[in-house]
Amino acid sequence: MRGQGNRRQRKSAAAGLYARLNEHVTIEADADGNVVAGLDGQVLERTKLGAGAAKRTLALRTGLPVRSLASPRGAIDNEVALLVRRLARRGLLEYGLSRTNGRGDLVAIEPQIEDYWPQTAKLGANDTVALSRFAYLRRRGTDLVLEAPRAPALFRIDDPKTVAAITGLSRPQRIADLRRRRGFVGLELLGLLLDCNIIFKVAAGSEGLRSSEGDANLVVWDFHDLLFHARSTEGRHANPMGGRYAFVGVIPPPPAVGSRLAGPEIDLQQFTASSVEPISPFINLLRERHSTRDFDSARPITIAELAKFLHHAARVQWKWTTPLDFGDGSFGPEVDYTRRPYPSAGASYELELYLAVANCEGLEKGFYHYDADRHALVSIQVRAQELARLLASAQFAMGAAAPPQILITIAARFNRVSWKYSAIAYSLILKDVGVLLQTLYLTATDLDLGGCAIGTCNIDLLSKMTGQEFHVEGPVGQFALGRAAGVGDAA
Repeated sequence: MRGQGNRRQRKSAAAGLYARLNEHVTIEADADGNVVAGLDGQVLERTKLGAGAAKRTLALRTGLPVRSLASPRGAIDNEVALLVRRLARRGLLEYGLSRTNGRGDLVAIEPQIEDYWPQTAKLGANDTVALSRFAYLRRRGTDLVLEAPRAPALFRIDDPKTVAAITGLSRPQRIADLRRRRGFVGLELLGLLLDCNIIFKVAAGSEGLRSSEGDANLVVWDFHDLLFHARSTEGRHANPMGGRYAFVGVIPPPPAVGSRLAGPEIDLQQFTASSVEPISPFINLLRERHSTRDFDSARPITIAELAKFLHHAARVQWKWTTPLDFGDGSFGPEVDYTRRPYPSAGASYELELYLAVANCEGLEKGFYHYDADRHALVSIQVRAQELARLLASAQFAMGAAAPPQILITIAARFNRVSWKYSAIAYSLILKDVGVLLQTLYLTATDLDLGGCAIGTCNIDLLSKMTGQEFHVEGPVGQFALGRAAGVGDAA
């Protein structure tokens, strides 16, 4: 009798997964088959379907079964599925996993990357799963959300029992054991979490949870570093970002200069105001440095100027190898080092330069990697729309009238720094980016070129273009370069 009861319970535990519009998105359809989806009064999608398909799209307000969309049957299902996929790519959908009793969601799934589509990874009775060390629960408004920097979606959870079941996976658990417990959350939810890298399979005979999750490059990441990397730029989350002035009306604008502190003051003007020493070329260079956002399309930068720029700012000057010295008389493996024009934490020089070339005399439009050792540009084959999107994103970030002539994306080989430094690795990488950006600015100024640092880059887009996973080598800065169209604005 018990065995039959368990079989009935497992059968009823098959929850349904539904695709529906984000709560802020509206959809309208008329009798002629015209379908319009919008957000805040702005039309985001307009298409014409058959009358039956158009009518069915209105069910997206409450939800359409994902299974029917993944394997459409008939013309109406196929039309609806194609539209739903377009809406999904634009980030207009979320997904609900229904409770077994049909009363509301067990979880709601919010995509964090634009091409996310829910997939349920397969799990067997003998599989062992554990919660990712990068997963975390937090309050967002009045919601509780479960997310991770490697996850393409987050999970909004209302049920305390579901939260308890998931947190119980901090210890590895066999699927067979989980299924025997009261309140088992179901294989579909676990499969969705597995597909999103929020839980992972623990290999038999594993030497530790850290080493069995992901690849060797993931081992060196600390939780806070990977989270900051994924959440501080675009491509791996759906949060508002950029210059939004979110706290206007909440607090007054902070002053440009910090407040004066109490205490005795030593006036340094007396030591500088009367100086008759000529200003050095370097000091002049610092004063002349500025951001250029508009470039002269009629007189683009030349390949000779680009070569000189890279030579002075980023080229490997010399290399050496030395045994790792632990400082106690013992030595580790041989470590390679380089010297370049800018400083780097521990002489790591983990930063790589990728060039999106839109307009350069003597160089084809395209995407290139700068080989700093050989002082060479290596062409990388990418889709035209990817290159255009990268350049358009930089143009938007600068508020410019046109894309930059050359966009330099600075990517970091993260393990080069985190192999040595604990807790501060990502912080050191960002410091290295800062000094490299200053070096690029000063070199551009010295060569009578224009440049502008850009504060963000799409992590997923660059990953597709370079073929590198975002946690292996990812973007940490950008710099627009070209011939200035006029006097740059101060920054």
